[in-house]
Amino acid sequence: ATGGTVTTCGDFKIHTFTASGCFQVTCAGNPSGSTTADYLVVAGGGGGASGPGGAGGGGAGGHRFSFPNPATGGFPVSVQTYPITVGAGGSGGPNPSPTSLNGVKGSNSVFSTITSAGGGGGLENGPVPSFGPGGSGGGGSYQTGCGGVGNTPPVSPSQGNNGGTGALIGSGNTTGGGGGGAGAVGGPGPTGTSSRAGAGGAGVANSITGSPVTRASGGNGHGQSGGGNTTNPTPTPGGGGASGANGTANTGGGGGSNGPGGGAGGSGIVVIRYKFQN
Repeated sequence: ATGGTVTTCGDFKIHTFTASGCFQVTCAGNPSGSTTADYLVVAGGGGGASGPGGAGGGGAGGHRFSFPNPATGGFPVSVQTYPITVGAGGSGGPNPSPTSLNGVKGSNSVFSTITSAGGGGGLENGPVPSFGPGGSGGGGSYQTGCGGVGNTPPVSPSQGNNGGTGALIGSGNTTGGGGGGAGAVGGPGPTGTSSRAGAGGAGVANSITGSPVTRASGGNGHGQSGGGNTTNPTPTPGGGGASGANGTANTGGGGGSNGPGGGAGGSGIVVIRYKFQN
């Protein structure tokens, strides 16, 4: 087959797509060897919200895989050209923000019949059903409370998790939730400390490229304490952004939210692996 950046790992070839392209199969393989491929399909992460109060981080892009087997089993391939779509990350709330704005949902990534949904945008002023759901959900704000619903649309195994909750704790004290990650729900905004920024949900490690790489973590939220902006400067491993920072490219990480402006989500990735010799 051709397409993407091709590497080898023992008896396997690995095609990595960091941008949209085509995976062209020119030989159907041998039933006594291999006629299937394994895949990792990660969508673009959602952007982090922007606003003066506590707002949510962007949700991670949907994370779907068949490696290592038997996660979902090998994927049958035939002699044909498979268009590959690598989803872009959603933009964050603008800086400077004229109003409190939600982050933008990430774009889907696609390989054949496998579609991973873009991560939900971080939430500031809702409405939640329009902005927050996605592969993993965007974090909630003090106005919306709950975060976006992950694994939307639903697939099995699940492609992601819900965004964390936000809350109004008291006058001048707000808290924003972290975006959901492929491995865990986004963290709720803390309620009992001076830091009121929820952490992004954990990503998931996968070794389809030959060594383990963690991808698809949620972006951090942000909040206010006593009228001052509070942030979480430590990103969750897996490409999600710290408060106000962009998600990492080709990880599907969510963007972090912040008062001055939210970070953009990271773009996705598609990896295809198959046995080419014994």
